[in-house]
Amino acid sequence: MRVLVLGGDGYLGWPTALHLSDRGHETAVLDNFARRRYDEELGVQSLVAIEDLDVRAAAWKEVSGKEIPVFTGDLLDADFVYDVLRDFAPDAVVHFAEQRAAPYSMIDREHAVYTQHNNVVGTLNLLFAIAETNPDIHLVKLGTMGEYGTPNIDIEEGWLDVEHNGRKDRVLYPKRPGSFYHLSKVHDSHNMEFACRVWGLRATDLNQGVVYGQRTPQTALDPRLATRFDYDAVFGTVLNRFVIQAVLGLPLTVYGTGGQTRGLIDIRDTVECIRLAVENPAETGEFRVFNQMTESMSVKEIAELVAEHFPGPVQIEHLDNPRVEKPEHYYNVKHTGLIELGLKPHLLSDTLIESMFPVVEENKHRVEPDKMLPRVNWTRAKN
Repeated sequence: MRVLVLGGDGYLGWPTALHLSDRGHETAVLDNFARRRYDEELGVQSLVAIEDLDVRAAAWKEVSGKEIPVFTGDLLDADFVYDVLRDFAPDAVVHFAEQRAAPYSMIDREHAVYTQHNNVVGTLNLLFAIAETNPDIHLVKLGTMGEYGTPNIDIEEGWLDVEHNGRKDRVLYPKRPGSFYHLSKVHDSHNMEFACRVWGLRATDLNQGVVYGQRTPQTALDPRLATRFDYDAVFGTVLNRFVIQAVLGLPLTVYGTGGQTRGLIDIRDTVECIRLAVENPAETGEFRVFNQMTESMSVKEIAELVAEHFPGPVQIEHLDNPRVEKPEHYYNVKHTGLIELGLKPHLLSDTLIESMFPVVEENKHRVEPDKMLPRVNWTRAKN
């Protein structure tokens, strides 16, 4: 299949492109390099040094003999989007090309507006381009488990069967997102469902949990193929941050009580989920939703697990929670769709956690510890 990966320079987009190429798909990537500009804005850098996208693509050709064409541009440029779809003529489009951090969207008005404009309008341009150039293209879009919030009922895979006043219907699962970023993803989901229902498009919405890890079999083939390892309080994911804090001898910073429960997924499973979705497309007119996670744990449990397996003393420090979220809550998520397609999960293991410590030790000179402390407060609106 011909697969176009949007956001192909990012933490997940790049290893996904390598995985698809390695499995025999003709893969191209598109990016506007906004993620690198966020690092410049925030004064941070990936723990592991990453090469420019052109260098990465050349390294992959050298290692594998396979080419990954690179398109440089922005989804906000509708003409560019149309041109790329006509030029590359993909069978599937994998969409990672959005601002992905909840804290970034909550910095102030400017960042909230940017996040929603960038994410929602970019996806709308893509939907129109697919509808007008080739409605048979299968859109595989990365959503987030954060769209759902923390309801006091089981979380289904995207849809909910309801009975009200003696009548039954199937509706999109009600969502209660916790940031302007998560709200942008909800808007995307609604726009995609509408496009499938009205224009007959085919789309798979992957509501992904918190991703951990940094290496896949493909990125491990050459240092030039490495993907990002974010650790800061804005873009860093919780397990990655705890591992770095442990290696540096810093307290593991748990927000509030740590009772907040999260869906988790290994980066190796993320790229495999994308492959499975691409190779098993939604039907014409179908808006399909998978909850892309493999297990769930509380933030406190994750911190305790890291502390248990680090070969040295580790302290856990509870900070005031800058976010507005329930400190303890019910969390039972249905996530069977991808398993039924053949996913064999890598569950969070002692070996996986221990394998991350040497990566951090090797690169710890690149860490700025103060960047791991939360500075974005959900309760204050700022211009």
